[in-house]
Amino acid sequence: MSRRSQIDPARVRSEIAQAAARMIAEDGADYATAKRKAARQLLGDMRVSGEWLPDNEAIEDEVRAYQALFHADSQPRVLALLRQVALLAMEDLAPYRPYIAGAVLNGTATEHSDIYLQCFCDSPKDVALHLLNAGVDFDTSESRHFANRGDVETLSFLWRGQWPAVREARQLAGQVRAELGAPVGIHIALYDADDERGARAEGGGRAARADMAALRALADAAEGGGASGAP
Repeated sequence: MSRRSQIDPARVRSEIAQAAARMIAEDGADYATAKRKAARQLLGDMRVSGEWLPDNEAIEDEVRAYQALFHADSQPRVLALLRQVALLAMEDLAPYRPYIAGAVLNGTATEHSDIYLQCFCDSPKDVALHLLNAGVDFDTSESRHFANRGDVETLSFLWRGQWPAVREARQLAGQVRAELGAPVGIHIALYDADDERGARAEGGGRAARADMAALRALADAAEGGGASGAP
């Protein structure tokens, strides 16, 4: 009898999800890296097919459970602070129809988490010009299109309260330094305006992105006692 035939796939998926969740919550690992490392820890070099691996929603559930058990006092404060920074950025980027994705949206963000925004506009280069005119020093790279249609240009920088030029930004930056001990990474993926229709239509399961009004509603719900304001 082979080694694989003696292993329960459901149990393996659960154990991988739990191990990956610890890496994400404690070290800030991304989901793909955490899943790969967790599988290697549990199964060694044995090659496994997709059926043996948990999906991201299962890992996200384990991240929530881990945070509720070990970081119930600190994680909600960190999440609220990152959502304030994200809302400030989205307000300034409003002409470019910004959406938010990732851990700051789904409610699992920690001090290791960056803010991931997506802008949809007629001329994506206008976002870069907007940031340049505001004095933001950013790096340019590429990230995968949310619909797996190639790559999109992405602007990344460390946020220290330098933008937007309002008092609220400077005040938030002071809170970030006190609470997180490091600046927040912001990544802005630039999409064509036509991509927004596909972004809105993308369905099934949990929300992959949210506009500014939806994020504000989540933040208000969490402040009012909701469970991290998860979408």
